[in-house]
Amino acid sequence: MKNNSRRDFLKTSLMGSAAVVGSVKSLNAIDIASGPILNESQKFSATHFGAFKAYIKGGQFTGVSDFVDDASPTPMLQALPSRTYAPTRVKYPYVREGFLKKGHQSDTSKRGSEKFVRVSWDVALDLVAKEVMRVQSTYGYKSIYAGSYGWFCVGKLNNPQRLMNRMMKIAGGYVGRAGDYSTGAAQVIMPHVLGTNEVYEQQTSWDMVLKHAKNVVFWGADPMTTNQIAWEIPAHESYSYMSELKKLSDANKINVMSVDPVANDTQRYFEGEHIRVRPNTDVAMMLGMAYHLYSNKLYDHEFIKKYTVGFKQFEQYLIGEKDNTPKTPEWAERICGVSANTIKKFAEKLMKERSLLMAGWATQRADHGEQFHWMMVTLCAMLGQIGLPGGGFGFSYHYAGGGTPTADAPGLTGISTNIVSDKEGPWTKYKPFNIPAAKAFDMIANPGKKIAFNGKEIVYPNIKMVYWAGGNPFHHHQDRNAMLKAWKRLETVIVHEPFWTSTARMADIILPATTEIERNDIERIGDYSSTHFLALQQGIEPVGESKNDFEICREICKRWGYEKEFTEDKTPMQWLEQFYNEALSQGVEKNITIPKFEEFWKQGYTKFKTPQSAKEFVRHADFRENPMLNPLGTPSGKIEIFSKMVDSFKYDDCKGHPMWFEPIEWLGSHKAKKTSLHLLSPHPKYRLHSQLSNTWLRDLYEVSGREPIWINPEDAKKRGIKSGDVVKVFNERGTTLAGAIVTQAVSEGVLRMCEGGWYDPMEPGKIGTMCKHGDVNQLTIDKGTSSLAQGNIANTALAEIEKYTGEIPAVTIFDEPKIARK
Repeated sequence: MKNNSRRDFLKTSLMGSAAVVGSVKSLNAIDIASGPILNESQKFSATHFGAFKAYIKGGQFTGVSDFVDDASPTPMLQALPSRTYAPTRVKYPYVREGFLKKGHQSDTSKRGSEKFVRVSWDVALDLVAKEVMRVQSTYGYKSIYAGSYGWFCVGKLNNPQRLMNRMMKIAGGYVGRAGDYSTGAAQVIMPHVLGTNEVYEQQTSWDMVLKHAKNVVFWGADPMTTNQIAWEIPAHESYSYMSELKKLSDANKINVMSVDPVANDTQRYFEGEHIRVRPNTDVAMMLGMAYHLYSNKLYDHEFIKKYTVGFKQFEQYLIGEKDNTPKTPEWAERICGVSANTIKKFAEKLMKERSLLMAGWATQRADHGEQFHWMMVTLCAMLGQIGLPGGGFGFSYHYAGGGTPTADAPGLTGISTNIVSDKEGPWTKYKPFNIPAAKAFDMIANPGKKIAFNGKEIVYPNIKMVYWAGGNPFHHHQDRNAMLKAWKRLETVIVHEPFWTSTARMADIILPATTEIERNDIERIGDYSSTHFLALQQGIEPVGESKNDFEICREICKRWGYEKEFTEDKTPMQWLEQFYNEALSQGVEKNITIPKFEEFWKQGYTKFKTPQSAKEFVRHADFRENPMLNPLGTPSGKIEIFSKMVDSFKYDDCKGHPMWFEPIEWLGSHKAKKTSLHLLSPHPKYRLHSQLSNTWLRDLYEVSGREPIWINPEDAKKRGIKSGDVVKVFNERGTTLAGAIVTQAVSEGVLRMCEGGWYDPMEPGKIGTMCKHGDVNQLTIDKGTSSLAQGNIANTALAEIEKYTGEIPAVTIFDEPKIARK
């Protein structure tokens, strides 16, 4: 897709939502780099939302232009200069006033409300070094949670979490995390079903999809929005393929459909058939489809027999032998809200024609989220198209360009947490101990509690310290008030942070960190496509007294007497050259031509060729051709519709085959009042989670200065709500203000409010106070998906909404917090 056409779509989709309240600026602001820019120098750099060329004038970061090979750059890049110099920038080390006076014996209830005191780097680093060792020697390494999670920056060296983990391992260890918030349920269940962490695997190439698929179904996925980002650097190639898919759809050569409670950007772009399923009931709908295929002998019996195990056990459940409840389309209709006739026709259409189901991750971020991916694989096995070009399923087309062909490129390593030393140290006694990522604050709140996790039992340690780098848990974790209560139990909180985020404001010690443009690094472009290596070239001096995370950790290790163990006697540039030269060696072995490091750094990037074979890649084709010679990584070597392993765990909330489990909260539950609405919290379009909310991009989407919330016209009419109104959204867990957008894009009974709005409490530091700005996690539930995966259930929540009639408070989260003046 050409850049202009995609930007035109962004304009159009935005104008259909936020612009109705007249508070949105023109998107022409995103084109500021298209004209001539006077500059002293130009540097390459990148973020999780794309590569770019930075313009530097007078030592200042003044503008951005698109990377030459970016297929469809995101407008988010244009906000980077604004972010670099934002009023919320943390420029100096700070310590909470009470902690500076009394250390860990200070009043932790004042976290979030007490003033901060600016200190020198020596004071801050000495304090951190001593405090970490105090906790280590007093309580042991299992008292420190450093499973830091976040998406702040790209780079093989300046990865904040990796560097901090390396440092904490040198100190004696820490409690880490298993899995992530994005795919917590799917990445645990998929190895049991398919033998791999399927959610991060390469998909059938888009070339083969466009050539062979007749039906493309986006199920709970919004790739037009979410493909803007990647864990490494996105190249955005998938937008060109989606543009081609749009042409084929308009010509009636491919049917593009979506199954989603919301008409998201992808649905509005393709304008195909839209099945509005009730939130959290997708599994019931798929069971109704499976029953129809089974009872009418339409399913692929031969595929089931040859490539799967356990269909018999699933069959007994499907037809109701186990519970006297056949999972008929009529049964499914009562749960999912989709008519039985639609369910039948949809199942038949997918069966008769080559069909690819592109599923998102949002559907597994729900109560019993494991069941969605498991049931989709089961349904696709019944369709019998797994391993065929343009058929089967795919779980990463909506993320980082999954399905874009993989270039012939060497791997690019990064700094490791492995300690290289010829002497013994605290790290030699450390044995890794990890807890599921989404259970971090349940752990802090409940020391000694036992939980099940993937067939094992975990006993929570007694956490006394949290050390966080490169992330903002006061954005991404569920049930803000429960989290806040747990947070105040801690003796010490240390944070590396470039900005005064909600997490920084809730810390005891804040160490100011640099952004990508303020340091050198190296990274790969294309999580799946691997098209380039990019030099991230420092363009400006660190803002204020900010330091690179590498330098911060080096200084702390130096105070412990272990500087050499951290640096291995290498400077940051020597580390980067080592990473590159290791790739260079691989390239020689693979006969791939790569320039020397000096030439690469001067050029700024090197590009790799994509072979024709990559464009012809079909996921699971080898397995389909010969399952004996190409077995899956499951115990049986086949698709496990029934897993003996999962069944052996004897969990009440996750059995041996996919099932419908009633969510803890949903529109059909006994907890649902007549006024209850189901709240969904998808990824935002103009942010990466909470990143960039502190820039002018906020003006593009906010409503009356608040995070927008979509509400159906019928629901709005019943409550006297109009577009542009400031509304109060609330439930038993918390309350937040938001700006209303009344739109048919969201189904009746459903609310849509994106995650990532900065938490701005009415009374900072107080548990239970209202958020003034629009933190959706005031309302979500902190509960594991099931005993199997313990993933988060962000999309399972009921809430009430009403027009706010009180005096509307000012949003203050984007101002500097209270600083004690000397």
